Amino acid sequence: MHLPKLHGAHVPHRKNTAGMRPERMPTPKMVSIPMSMHIGAPAEPLVKPGDQVKVGQLIAKAGGFVSSPVHASVSGKVKRIDDVLSGMGRFMKAIVIEADPEQETLEGLAPPVVTDYQSFVDAVRESGVVGLGGAGFPTAVKLSVKDLSKVEAVIINGAECEPYVTSDTRTMLDDGDLIFEGIELLKKYMQVKRVVIGIEKNKPQCVAEMQSRAAKTQGVEVMALPALYPQGGEKVLIYNTIGRVVPEGKLPLDAGAIVLNCTTLAAIARYIKTGMPLVEKVVTVDGSAVREPKNVIAPIGTPVSDLFEFCGGFKSEPKKVLYGGPMMGIAMPDLSCPVMKNTNAVLAFDERDATLPEPTACIRCGSCVDACPLNLMPTEIESAYEKRDVERLKKLKANLCMECGCCAYACPAKRMLVQTNKLAKGLLAADAAAKRAEAERKEKEKARKEAAK
Repeated sequence: MHLPKLHGAHVPHRKNTAGMRPERMPTPKMVSIPMSMHIGAPAEPLVKPGDQVKVGQLIAKAGGFVSSPVHASVSGKVKRIDDVLSGMGRFMKAIVIEADPEQETLEGLAPPVVTDYQSFVDAVRESGVVGLGGAGFPTAVKLSVKDLSKVEAVIINGAECEPYVTSDTRTMLDDGDLIFEGIELLKKYMQVKRVVIGIEKNKPQCVAEMQSRAAKTQGVEVMALPALYPQGGEKVLIYNTIGRVVPEGKLPLDAGAIVLNCTTLAAIARYIKTGMPLVEKVVTVDGSAVREPKNVIAPIGTPVSDLFEFCGGFKSEPKKVLYGGPMMGIAMPDLSCPVMKNTNAVLAFDERDATLPEPTACIRCGSCVDACPLNLMPTEIESAYEKRDVERLKKLKANLCMECGCCAYACPAKRMLVQTNKLAKGLLAADAAAKRAEAERKEKEKARKEAAK
């Protein structure tokens, strides 16, 4: 079978903090720990205002199978359970804790007992670990495989292809032991025979570090991949490491793969080794408005404003602040937004870097088509969306768009293509929902007529 050539964008790397070991910031006075730091159902609070909590304590249980538990990142008093504004511009429920000076760890925290595959998955679930590269998918769900023989390869994502972001880089350089302890766990409990670590070539230290360790570990290989964004995209990484294409509407497992972010794997190993659940994150703090860029170890729920203060504040007025990198990052409504489980970076940009150019007319040059890693036609999707042509959008496979931003980055007319793609996907979702509702209405009407006979 002929495999399609994947494309992308040559974005500037700007890995300014790659050589900076993470620094632990002081305990914030207050944390707001959201219940929706993962894909799926929100976690359900187990505490109430006035309760005293300690670091590592379970404060919210998973709200369903596709969900994740939440633990206290500081010790102190629960002040309130309130709605806080997220980076997506929506309000979400959060447990607000006022930190105390003692910062006590919960008594009795101990490594979980892991003896087989099921207890391993249960431990991953209890750890609260989700996709820490930004996706936030509950890791225990990803590892819940009915037939382990289908897992031909586990791919460890060390690509970190977004500009500025270096938190995964520091994991590979500082916590390599944990990554390989995690690999041994996968091999032991999931019967994994092949592990591939994919890293962009612009991180030669990480490639060398992982290759050195892999040479001593059977069944592990390190691939130095071209520095071409979005190399870290799940489907892109699968294709560029093991040569498989994930079928439309299917999961990586359908291509014989499971993809885990390197920091996610390290967090799993840390929990199984120590019993301390996910309560803190290494966050890259950078951007043209930041005085002292750093990698910062921050408790989950820390206000983003505290991170910037720890980095010396701003050297110029920030005009845009992002969760994540400049290609797929989400703009924050204000600096009170909290650090979440899947926050790998917060970037602040001055007016020059934050001001978008005015879009001009499409010149049909095809740059967006050439850049799309999934071989879509963004300019045609834009045209179909403007006409609200749902059937055309389906034929153009608009739902395959990963919203990586390559099309908009490559466009010489600076058109808002990725935003239009997102709106097109929303239009398709609304159409599908309307058709389901109509089918249900007809079914009920039919049942009513049958009952009336």
